[in-house]
Amino acid sequence: MSEARTVNGTELSTPQAALACSGLRKSYWQGKVEVPVLLGVEFAVAPGECVAIVGSSGSGKSTLLHLLGGLDRASSGEVVIGGRNIQSLDEGERGRLRNEALGFVYQFHHLLPEFSAVENVAMPLFIRRLPDVEARARAIDMLGKVGLAHRLTHAPSELSGGERQRVALARALVTNPACVLADEPTGNLDRTTAGNVFELMLELNRAFGTSLVIATHDSAIAARAARILRLVDGVLEPA
Repeated sequence: MSEARTVNGTELSTPQAALACSGLRKSYWQGKVEVPVLLGVEFAVAPGECVAIVGSSGSGKSTLLHLLGGLDRASSGEVVIGGRNIQSLDEGERGRLRNEALGFVYQFHHLLPEFSAVENVAMPLFIRRLPDVEARARAIDMLGKVGLAHRLTHAPSELSGGERQRVALARALVTNPACVLADEPTGNLDRTTAGNVFELMLELNRAFGTSLVIATHDSAIAARAARILRLVDGVLEPA
């Protein structure tokens, strides 16, 4: 970006923003028909901030998180992470930036069934080519922080739904990312377990100073975030 711009009180082009986007648009094509989803989203999250994004089903919350995480390319606009516009990076560079700066938590845990809890958590570090001993040590430490020190060698099939989601959270945080993007992370859990998992997310958000952006349809979960934004007609607005 050629000059600093302020969105929601945070400058996009300085280290003040852990993650930001400007003029973000995304359309899909159904044959020859263009289907717009995002129509110029402006968004910035400060270091350590917890932001909830709410909106009706099909409003584009998942699409927005995919763009913010570099998992998909926008039709136009910019996404800035650590001062770098990920829209200008090739696939390999985007992958490295995701591994260095972002963590992801989804509604379904996406754990690898053939690996243990500690191996699943260490996977981003293995991808980073850290020595096996160091990667496992960091994974063990993080699993301890999410209360699963006693479940290190268990496969995902041997864990409860809440435990699997805590493993996924440990995997998202093990790289010490600037920001964690969470897409309906409690949507597959019962209300009590969902509340416990989200409370853990908030505790870790405070403990590590990692920014948290959570897309959710759960008003009780959203109400516990520091800031709530609503996605309506392709744009973000204060809820």
